[in-house]
Amino acid sequence: MSTAVTQTWYMTQRQLMVFARQPAFAVITLVQPVIWLFLFGGLFKNVVELGGFGTTSYLGYLVPGVVVMSALSANMWAGMGTLEEIQRGTLDRFLTTPASRAALMNGNVVHNGIVTALQSTVIVLLGLLGGADYPGGVTGAAVLVVASVLLGTVFGALSNALGMLVRERESIIGINTFLLLPLTFLSSAFMAPAQMPSWMRHIADFNPLNWAMAAGRSALTADPDWGAVLLRCGWLLALATASVWLSIRTFRSYQRSV
Repeated sequence: MSTAVTQTWYMTQRQLMVFARQPAFAVITLVQPVIWLFLFGGLFKNVVELGGFGTTSYLGYLVPGVVVMSALSANMWAGMGTLEEIQRGTLDRFLTTPASRAALMNGNVVHNGIVTALQSTVIVLLGLLGGADYPGGVTGAAVLVVASVLLGTVFGALSNALGMLVRERESIIGINTFLLLPLTFLSSAFMAPAQMPSWMRHIADFNPLNWAMAAGRSALTADPDWGAVLLRCGWLLALATASVWLSIRTFRSYQRSV
C-alpha cells in the first residue's frame, strides 16, 4: 500500500510539473468562473427578491454553484490527457515498468484534485472580494472546497475510463458537451430549488453536482445542517470511490489489449 501511494505521488508530481510550467493555463481557467460570478451574478442580482435563496446576496448564493460547476467542467476533460498519453506512447512505456497500475491512473486524478482545490479557493476569495458573505467562515469554505474536489474526482475518474474505452477525441468532446449543460441546469447552480419546476427539483435530488452545491451552501450558512452536509459528502465519497475503482478496472482492460 505504501509503495502504491508513493508511486501515485510520483505520477502526481509529474502532472504538477507540467501544470507549473504553464502558468498562463491556470489564469485562463479562471476566466469563465469570473464571468459567471461578476457578469451573470450582476445581471441577476435582483432574483433573490423571489425568495427561497436563504440570502439577500445573489453573489453569495452563486459562489458555491460556480465553484462546483468549475470543478465539473475542469475534471470532465481529464480523459483528454489520458488519451494524449496513449497516442504518444507514453502510457505504454510506463507499462514496461514495475509501477503500480493504480498509480498510473490515480496520479492524474490526484493532480486534478489538487488543481481543483486551488481553483475553488481562488473562486471563493474572488467572491469575497466581490462582496459575498460567508457566515460559515473558513470551515464552511473548506467543506465547499472538499465537496468540489470529491465531485471532480468522480468525473475525472469517469473521464479517464472514457478515454480508455473510446480512444477518440471527438467522442470525449461530444459526451462532455452533452452532459455539461444538463447537469448544470438540472441543479441549484443558478436558481433556488423553491423556484424550480417540481420535475427539475426532483431530478436535482439525484444529481451529484447538486449534492456538492447543497453541502457547500449549507456549510457556508450561519447555522449549517451538518447531518445533511455529511450525508451528501458521504454520497460523493462513495461515488468517487466507485469511479476510481472503475477507472482502474478499465485501465487493466486496456493493458490486456496492448
